[in-house]
Amino acid sequence: MNFEELNLDPKIMRAVTEMGFEQASPIQAKSIPIAMEGKDMIGQAQTGTGKTAAFGIPVLQRVDPHKKKLQTIVLCPTRELAIQSANEIRKLSKFMHGVKVLPIYGGQEISKQIRSLKGGVQVVIGTPGRVIDHIRRHTLKLGELETIVLDEADEMLNMGFVEDIETIISKTNPEHTTMLFSATMPEGIKKIAKNYMKPDYKHIQVKQKTVTANTVKQYYFEVKQKDRFETLCRIIDSETVQSGIIFCRTKRSVDEVTEQMQKANYNVEAMHGDLNQDHRMRTLKKFKEGTIHYLIATDVAARGIDVENISHV
Repeated sequence: MNFEELNLDPKIMRAVTEMGFEQASPIQAKSIPIAMEGKDMIGQAQTGTGKTAAFGIPVLQRVDPHKKKLQTIVLCPTRELAIQSANEIRKLSKFMHGVKVLPIYGGQEISKQIRSLKGGVQVVIGTPGRVIDHIRRHTLKLGELETIVLDEADEMLNMGFVEDIETIISKTNPEHTTMLFSATMPEGIKKIAKNYMKPDYKHIQVKQKTVTANTVKQYYFEVKQKDRFETLCRIIDSETVQSGIIFCRTKRSVDEVTEQMQKANYNVEAMHGDLNQDHRMRTLKKFKEGTIHYLIATDVAARGIDVENISHV
C-alpha cells in the first residue's frame, strides 16, 4: 500500500515524501487506518519493521496543534529508544506548525524537561520511571490525555516496568485510546490488554518470513566458554571490519569483554543501562563519528541506535 492511499493530512504526507517513504510497511498499512479511527489496538511485529511511523503517523493525525496541552504519551523501555522515536516523530511533524514533541528520560536534567513541558507540549515520548517522576511533581498531567502508546511493550515487561505502566495508565483519562506495540505476546501483555484496553480492541499481527535482509550474511561458531574471547579476537583480526557491535547477554559480560578488549588494544567502549546518560551519549557520538570501532552492548541498551556503515554484528 502506498502512503497516498492512507488519506493522511497533507502536512504529514509532505514529511513522509521528504523522508523518502513511498510504500507503507505491512505493520504500517494495517495499523494506521485502525489507529486513525481512535480504536484500541495491539500491533505485533518484529523490531525494525517501521513501528514508530505505524503509531507516530496516526498520533500526529489526531493531534490538535492549537491546544498547547499534552495529548499523547509514548512509553519506551530505554532512553535511546525514546530519543530515537522522538526524532522520527519530529521529522513526521516537520510541517505541522505548533506541534511540539518532547523526549523525557532519566539522566537528563529534570529542570530542563520541566521548562519544556511548561511551554506546552502535545506529544511526550518517555521512559516509565521519568514519566512517573513528572506525574508526582505534577509537571505532567494525564487527565486530558487522548492517546497512550506502549512501544516495545515486551521489553518494558522484561525490564520490570509493569507496575510503572499500570500506575501511568491509572492516571489517564478513561476515554483515551491505547496502542500497544510488541514483537512478542507474553502473558503480561495479554493481561494489560484485558485490564486496560477496550473489549473490542484490534490485534494486528505481521509475520515476517525473514527477520533480516537478504543482503546480510550470517554465520555462527560453536565455541567453548574458555575459548570464546580468543575466537572473537581471531574473527575480528581475520575480517575487514569497518565498525561493529558486539552484543553480550548481561551488563557484567559487557564490562568484562570491554576490559579484555581494551587491554588487547582494541578500540572499544561499553554501552549498557548502568552507565549514566552523558556517558552513553558521548559513547554513541564517538561510535557514529568512527572514533571507536566497536560498541560492546546489551541488546536493550542498543534498542533505537541508528548508526550507518556498521559492517559486523
